Amino acid sequence: MSAFLSLLHRELRRIFHDEGLLIFLLLVPLGYPLLYAFIYTNEVVREVPAVAVDMSESSVGREYLRKVDATPDVRIVGRMANMDEAKRMMQKGEVYGIVYLPSDFSVRLHTGRQAHVSLFCDMSGLLYYKALLMACTDVSLQMNKELQTEGLVGLTDRQIAVSTEPVRYEGIALYNPQIGFASFLIPAVLVLIVQQTILLGAGLTVGTDKDRRLPLSVIFSRAVLVARGVAYFLVAMATSAWILVAVPHLFDLPQLADAVTLLLFMLPYIGACILWALCLACWVPDRESVMLMFVFTSVPLLFLSGISWPGASVPPFWKAISYLFPSTLGINGFVRINTMGATLREVSVEWIGLWGQAFGYFLLLLGICKYISVRSGK
Repeated sequence: MSAFLSLLHRELRRIFHDEGLLIFLLLVPLGYPLLYAFIYTNEVVREVPAVAVDMSESSVGREYLRKVDATPDVRIVGRMANMDEAKRMMQKGEVYGIVYLPSDFSVRLHTGRQAHVSLFCDMSGLLYYKALLMACTDVSLQMNKELQTEGLVGLTDRQIAVSTEPVRYEGIALYNPQIGFASFLIPAVLVLIVQQTILLGAGLTVGTDKDRRLPLSVIFSRAVLVARGVAYFLVAMATSAWILVAVPHLFDLPQLADAVTLLLFMLPYIGACILWALCLACWVPDRESVMLMFVFTSVPLLFLSGISWPGASVPPFWKAISYLFPSTLGINGFVRINTMGATLREVSVEWIGLWGQAFGYFLLLLGICKYISVRSGK
């Protein structure tokens, strides 16, 4: 026990004295989540600049554009005489959409025929497209209702309501009331940050030891790895409380998690992340190479988790590959607990899966230690 505590003290001291480890295991977990959350703090895109081309030059056309401009999502910055001028503004990046009203827009409406509105969007940014499409669609539906009401003469208010809206609907956004980008994506990113910072710390430590020409039998001795894993666990639990509890609270993200449930879920997740990172660290040849491993795994792991891209649309092969990483089960379990208020029983598949991953990577790490020990002749 005395020898273990000495090794644990050495690993903890190393974290706080090595500039790289201090940055990756402490400063990055403290600052990186704030940066991500701050970028997406507005949740949704508002006042998307667009230009109008009204070839009808009618009062009803001007009314339509006025209502589109009055929505919180779109701002009509100008009215062009033709499509060529509007296209030039889009090519310059001054606007992200064009609302086009044909010359027969008013005539068709007043003669009882269907009129058309054309919307041209810059699809390089899907949030711009969503804002423009929703604004134009909502205004069109509202104007449809008003035009139908004008044609119903002599009916009671109740009869008009039934005629214009025979099936009344109400949309309720569950678990993301603002329908915002931050509430959707940030929780998943926060969980991934926990895993990737542990990977950076483990890879940097092993890479540094290899740069110092330490024997592999020393770097991957069981006593050292146990002490290192415990040190990482203590640090990761502290930083995870900041990342997964404090940061969502600071930015008013949905938080429905029970504290005990979240704690019990994070225990196997952090354990699996540490053992996974220690196994990968054996492939790190030097101190700098871990950055490449971090860069080339972060974005793919986010996609494989089934959050940023629907899990049902992920091919079976990649779906199977995704379960090799703790982040897949961790992200899905955390989102259900924190954003949807799930209990530990309701995420039992993810929870048991994380314990299974931790056990599997523990056995793999033992095998790596055994292989290095035999190869070193000890």
